[in-house]
Amino acid sequence: MRKFPAVKEYDWAGWQGEIIATLLFVVQGDKILLIEKKRGHGAGKVNGPGGKLDEGESPLACAIRETREELLIEVSDARKVAELWFQMSDYPSICCHVFMGGEYVGEPTETEEAVPFWADLADIPYERMWEDDRHWLPRILKGEILTGKFLFEGEKMISMEIAPARF
Repeated sequence: MRKFPAVKEYDWAGWQGEIIATLLFVVQGDKILLIEKKRGHGAGKVNGPGGKLDEGESPLACAIRETREELLIEVSDARKVAELWFQMSDYPSICCHVFMGGEYVGEPTETEEAVPFWADLADIPYERMWEDDRHWLPRILKGEILTGKFLFEGEKMISMEIAPARF
């Protein structure tokens, strides 16, 4: 079994994610398109569609591809709104590029990977999401551009740093 570094304290200098991943949140009016993840890391949790970059793929191309694969929609106006770093006790470190968009073609459809659903922005089910989401997602929904660094012991967040960014 692979051993992961302790995360009680962490020096972020020189940090690099072992996994490069994406999330893409579709927002229209006062609604956000979310998924219940059916498999893989975070199965059973609510999040935006996304996943790992393929070799040679840009984060934007990955976010659009993953959303197409998971929900059968093609987002046309995705823009980067956050970069999140996750150091975990039981999983490889993740650098996640977060995008937001509102325009798409197709109908959000359940696939083998995800069950899509619309939620009111005022009633996002944070209790079903990763613990960090309640700290940064409301801020990007208000138009902030962010970086975040999060330490997790299992599924428990033990520290975070969130700061404004420019991309």
